[in-house]
Amino acid sequence: MALASLWREPERRESLSFGALEFHDVFRIYRSGPAETVALRGLDLRIEPREFVAVFGPSGSGKSTMLQLAAGLDEPSAGDVRVFGRSLAHLDERELATFRARQVGMVFQGGNLWPGLSARENVALVLRLGGRRKVGDAAERALDAFDLRGRGRTRAGALSGGEQQRVAIAAAAARQAPLVLADEPTAELDEHNERTVLEALARLRAEFESTVVVVTHSSRVADAVDRVIELRDGRAS
Repeated sequence: MALASLWREPERRESLSFGALEFHDVFRIYRSGPAETVALRGLDLRIEPREFVAVFGPSGSGKSTMLQLAAGLDEPSAGDVRVFGRSLAHLDERELATFRARQVGMVFQGGNLWPGLSARENVALVLRLGGRRKVGDAAERALDAFDLRGRGRTRAGALSGGEQQRVAIAAAAARQAPLVLADEPTAELDEHNERTVLEALARLRAEFESTVVVVTHSSRVADAVDRVIELRDGRAS
């Protein structure tokens, strides 16, 4: 089953025998000369479709590496990463680029947007990269849905940190990304903006049926999610 069809037919997800994101005995080893760093050490993990999950763990536990592998930005040294039942190892570079453009929404701690473009232009560009042609109305609707009405013409670099994160989330919603990966999306925000961004991420799951995975150090995130996963020494607990 094609990954794209999983978004267009969400009602079929209830009977799927596979998870939205699965790691099967995944190792990721970085080598620099004779030195080795083991970032993931036999990671076994399954996240279900439409789950909202927080991943905690100390620095160096493998959290960011896990997200890089899930997005197809890196590949495991051993083991298998599957998204909606499809092994990323079976995709070539062109297929991986299409997978990222159409199936994965990514929200980072910062640097999600092109600062010289307006909020609307940022969302529209993400849609075009995903293969959409008529994007203007979709970009406006996405911004409106995340309480950014009236901010569409504002240059992204002039938006507040919370607004920038919501624009990135709006882009994932407009693209209808089945899988949204967020790496410390609230780390530099105050409590009010953190709550606003978490509510926006929760809406991706509730209203747009996305699976949302958030890597975080914030204890407040735990109260907003369905499940908390802890990584230690490259393994999940």
